[in-house]
Amino acid sequence: MPCGTARLIAALLFAATPCFAAGPDKALSGVLEAIEENRLGLATKRVDALLSDHPNFRLAHLIRGDLLMARSRPLETFGNVPKTVPREKVEALRAEALSRLRALREPPKGDRVPRHVLQLAPDQKHALVVDSLRSRFYVFENRGGRPHLVADYYVTLGKNGVEKTREGDQKTPIGVYRVTANLPRQKLTDFYGAGAYPINYPNAWDKRLGRNGHGIWLHGTPSNTYSRPPRASDGCIVLANTDLEAVGRTVQVGLTPVIIADDIEWTDSAMLDAERKALSGAFEAWRADWESRSTDKYLAHYAARFHSGDQGLAEWSEHKRKVNAAKRWIKVGVSRVSMMQYPREKFVEVNFDQNYRSSNLSNVMRKRQYWIKDDGRWRILYEGGA
Repeated sequence: MPCGTARLIAALLFAATPCFAAGPDKALSGVLEAIEENRLGLATKRVDALLSDHPNFRLAHLIRGDLLMARSRPLETFGNVPKTVPREKVEALRAEALSRLRALREPPKGDRVPRHVLQLAPDQKHALVVDSLRSRFYVFENRGGRPHLVADYYVTLGKNGVEKTREGDQKTPIGVYRVTANLPRQKLTDFYGAGAYPINYPNAWDKRLGRNGHGIWLHGTPSNTYSRPPRASDGCIVLANTDLEAVGRTVQVGLTPVIIADDIEWTDSAMLDAERKALSGAFEAWRADWESRSTDKYLAHYAARFHSGDQGLAEWSEHKRKVNAAKRWIKVGVSRVSMMQYPREKFVEVNFDQNYRSSNLSNVMRKRQYWIKDDGRWRILYEGGA
């Protein structure tokens, strides 16, 4: 049986043997397994090895301090540091430990996929999904348009949680975004670590809801810090520098989606395929009805709450009837289609290249629509340029 100290630390940290893990999380799990078994010498040896690889890992330093203290007297609590150390710092490290170990105890099952990624366009090699509740950052590879989990990392988010609405609220936004730039280390201060990848907050939906603010980035940590507590940024998404470098190899500026959710909804591939098939069918029917010049059928694809720019459904319908009446023929081609379920909202963001040709006009553009289930049928809530 473990001694009181080991039992206390193990209970506080929910130590468990993971089926798989990577990087410092795997090493940290090994340390805590040894504590749970009351093998404090082995635990010390393992934490020393962990610190050799990651000398700025503050959580590992705290656990090592506890192990050294346990040689002379029982520990009263996790992080039994002098009272001169601010308690909030210890609590922040404990929160990091719980987040990391929860990810090890509850990994996604192999046949589960995030409901948010319905379909990736052929040129989108990866999708990045953040689970803010678990402080976890998932990387999915595009395999035939379907997401396949290839890596996940611990991540830091805003001090005040999620759902950013205004400048300076120190929250991380919830939504579907895109990486807009790659800012290398040499162009930044040490605070941002290995580099930064800005995202397009506020996006069109944020602006429609009156949200403001700017400067939401994926970035690294200062050179003297391995990782930060789960809630410690001003709204940015912060990874350890080694993790950011790994993620950076998957990023395509302008293409890679970044989906930030408060809690990822995992589903199985069959259910995701069924939902994708239903929406793809509605999308194709919209395209075909537009091409047929049957304006009534075409407009039936738009929801009563439809909005685009300063036009509601009535204004949009009047405009489209006039335009279609002036056409002898219409051809509409679509390609590079992606579909992302918007977190918290009930709509799917569909992006695609539209090749429009008619008897008197031709153009090619990147387009975005929001599709919503309306009385059991998929309809368009928003339409505009992407």
